[in-house]
Amino acid sequence: MKLILLGAPGAGKGTVAKLLTKVDGSVQISTGDILRGAVTAGTDLGKEAKGFMDAGDLVPDELIMNIMGERLLEDDCKAGFLLDGFPRTIPQADALEVLLEKIGVELDMVVNLDVPRDVIYDRLTTRRTCENTDCQAIYNVKSMPSKVEGVCDKCGSATIQRADETVEAISKRLDTYDEMTAPLADYYDKKGKLFTVAATSSDKVVEEVTNNL
Repeated sequence: MKLILLGAPGAGKGTVAKLLTKVDGSVQISTGDILRGAVTAGTDLGKEAKGFMDAGDLVPDELIMNIMGERLLEDDCKAGFLLDGFPRTIPQADALEVLLEKIGVELDMVVNLDVPRDVIYDRLTTRRTCENTDCQAIYNVKSMPSKVEGVCDKCGSATIQRADETVEAISKRLDTYDEMTAPLADYYDKKGKLFTVAATSSDKVVEEVTNNL
């Protein structure tokens, strides 16, 4: 399958993507993943991206698209790919459309995860992340707590609440999403590609997506 996953922060895109990879071997791809991969591989584009990242600047869309183009041509994408939280803006969506046409790939569907704000707030404010950068295991104090409170089950490091997962920070992230990314739903709806799922269960989302492919 070749899908884009849309949804606000905390909507469950990453979890749904991981579940969908088990359906047919499609690979999960996010901009963070491809940027880190290009930097680690030391490609020319990766070196260019690293310069922006090290300076704390946003990587320009053109560079992201070039790296995305390289990534989608790798062998593991032949089985399919799941774009997790990308594109984020209309210009990125336009550029992605040009890229996919260039490499001869057509999207099957754009899945829009419609999750109520109160559910998102609850999910993110109760999330805890292992502070060990080599681990980064994720827990939830309500639904999936670590065995020992504040301690990672996997590596024994402390689990923390990320700075962008406070109520104030989440509110800003959601406002940014509404302004910059939410319009993509209408963009893809007009192209006949949008499939909106109003479900809070990741398993239910996967079931609906696979049943409608």
